[in-house]
Amino acid sequence: MKKKTVSDAPRVLVIDVGGTHIKFLATGEAKPREFNSGRKMTADEMTGGVLARTEDWNYDVIAVGFPGPVVRGRPVSDPPNLAKGWVGFDFEAAFERPVKIINDAAMQALGGYEGGRMLFLGLGTGLGSVMIIEGVIEAMELAHLPYKDGKTYEDFLGKRGLEKLGKKRWRHAVREVIGLFEAALRPDYTVLGGGNIHELKELPENVKLGENANAFAGGFRLWHQEAVA
Repeated sequence: MKKKTVSDAPRVLVIDVGGTHIKFLATGEAKPREFNSGRKMTADEMTGGVLARTEDWNYDVIAVGFPGPVVRGRPVSDPPNLAKGWVGFDFEAAFERPVKIINDAAMQALGGYEGGRMLFLGLGTGLGSVMIIEGVIEAMELAHLPYKDGKTYEDFLGKRGLEKLGKKRWRHAVREVIGLFEAALRPDYTVLGGGNIHELKELPENVKLGENANAFAGGFRLWHQEAVA
């Protein structure tokens, strides 16, 4: 049997779907591209927008980071910060290429995984939560569990929480919730990602900030699973 070489590996287009922006990067390209999303963004508009902006790129397969629950590679509910119609959408037909879909926080977590038991929290428009245990990814929906005052963890740690609480109280809430999650889940280390991590100052022990490029790294890893080990 012919041994697979690096040159045989597929060229990957990674798409990070967010509540405010759609960002994407392909194998061999130096700089990601993006365009605005928002509550009126449909799956059809997203795929069309990406295709129009990548006509000069070469790629064989696609990895999509989806901002909502994904089961067996398929979205199971529409994202709260985007339009309806994502569930059941045929991404492979739209892109005319093989597509792997994973929760967006899970994709970013995968990009920053360094082995062992890792907890990832994405502090962005919402709150992403993922555990990776010895290479096995488990995207969770901790964001929507009740926290305090009749509100959820996402109400406090997401973008709306930052705007309502202000930076000082929001930072306190982040530290408190990290402590609660670590006590329950017992990770070896915790990685924070998302667009609001730059608002943090001091970090608890065993907590570190992820890189902005981790989402893309996770998408590439999704098609090259040997890189996870």
